[in-house]
Amino acid sequence: MSKTIDFIFDFGSPNAYLSHKVMPDIVARTGATVNYIPCLLGGIFKATGNVAPMIAFGNVKGKLEYDRIEMMRFVKKHGLSAFRINPHFPVNTLILMRGAVAAEMRGDLATYIEAGLKAMWEDGLKMDDPVVYVEAMNAAGLDGATLLEATQDPDVKAKLVANTEAAIARGTFGIPTFFVGDEMFFGKDRLGQVEEEVQG
Repeated sequence: MSKTIDFIFDFGSPNAYLSHKVMPDIVARTGATVNYIPCLLGGIFKATGNVAPMIAFGNVKGKLEYDRIEMMRFVKKHGLSAFRINPHFPVNTLILMRGAVAAEMRGDLATYIEAGLKAMWEDGLKMDDPVVYVEAMNAAGLDGATLLEATQDPDVKAKLVANTEAAIARGTFGIPTFFVGDEMFFGKDRLGQVEEEVQG
C-alpha cells in the first residue's frame, strides 16, 4: 500500500489551508509522506465545468450557511484558532501558484506553503497584489522579489499548467483533492478516508 499522499492544492481554497493544518497529525499516525502538487483551481474549474460553492449553491436556502457551520466545527475540533476568512476573497492566486512552482524548483516549497497559507488564511492579505506578495514572502524569510520575477519564467508557467492538466487527467475537479495511489478523495471531510487508505 502506498504511503504517499498526493495533495492537489491551491492557496485560494480555505479547505486546502484547513487540510494542510491537520496533515502533520495524519503523518504522525501513519508515517505517510505528503507530496504537495501546486495546481490552478481556476484551470481545474474551467476544464471540468465546476464552479465555486458560493455560485453553485448560492440559491440553495441554508446550504452556504450550513457549510460555514461545518467549517467552524472543523476549526474548533482541530484548534485552528488562527484561521479567518480572507476579507479579499476570492483572491486571484496565479502569482501565488506560479511562485509555489518556482519555490519548489528552488527546494523551498515547504516554507513557501506555510508563508502563502498564513498570508491568505491567517493574516487576510490581498495576495494577488504584487507588492503585498513580495512583502509577505520577505517576512517569511524568502526572497519575494526573486519569486515574483520567477512567476514570469516560461518554465514555471509551463510546469503549473502541466501539474494542473495532470491533476485533471487523474479525475480532479476541485481542491483540496488527495490521491493515495490511484484512489482519489475530495475535500477536507474525506481526510479520515485518506488516512484509512494509507494504513490499508
